Amino acid sequence: QVELVESGGGSVQAGGSLRLSCAASFYRSKTDKPYCMGWFRQAPGKLEREGVAGISTLGGSTFYADSVKGRFTISRDNAKKMLYLQMNSLKPEDTAMYYCATVRCDALYSPGDFWGQGTQVTVSS
Repeated sequence: QVELVESGGGSVQAGGSLRLSCAASFYRSKTDKPYCMGWFRQAPGKLEREGVAGISTLGGSTFYADSVKGRFTISRDNAKKMLYLQMNSLKPEDTAMYYCATVRCDALYSPGDFWGQGTQVTVSS
């Protein structure tokens, strides 16, 4: 079982920044290797969660959705068991519930088995 707890969401004006954090017990219990991790979001009124960013076990590979490239940065600190999403130049269309999740290492945009509870990000114009 992997426990994921997000924090750092809030309300911000367009053009502002937020940093999301995810505290994660993201080491596989059997192999002691860290999971690949990612951030997803679900916008108001939408049923599907969009893959925003993903990162490999040691951070050497990353994925970004086209809509956030150049504005968002995903990072991880395995020693602290933390995952981060730095969000700059925020736009109203970034408003969503943001989720931390494990992802497939061969497809960093594809969710794995474990999800956090989410943290709300609201961007006003």
